[in-house]
Amino acid sequence: MVSVLQNVAIDCANAYELAQFWSQVFDRPLHPEDRPGDAETEVMLPGGPAIFLNQVPEPKIVKNRLHLCLRPKTTREEEVERLLRLGATLVHDRRRAGGSGWAVLADPEGNEFCVLAGDADRAAAAS
Repeated sequence: MVSVLQNVAIDCANAYELAQFWSQVFDRPLHPEDRPGDAETEVMLPGGPAIFLNQVPEPKIVKNRLHLCLRPKTTREEEVERLLRLGATLVHDRRRAGGSGWAVLADPEGNEFCVLAGDADRAAAAS
């Protein structure tokens, strides 16, 4: 018997508010029972684990040991700009000429995540 990945958990100060950010990132809804003020919320991803947000009393202090890596359907540049408009911040710019590398962003509570080359970038590089 094997284990199945149920969710990816993100500790945070305001679960419902941060879930709204991640809901926009993935263009997916929150769990239908989630309400403002809930200490636990979920962003429902199609065919995969949920993003689970868990309200904790302590603030984030150091770099995440585990993080999400996103591969956009569009270009990496378009996705980085969209995420910045949603409230993310640029932490490290590791993008390189020719489309390689990645951008390290943080959600509104400082949890880092990466944006990799997008599907459109990869298709352009292959042609």
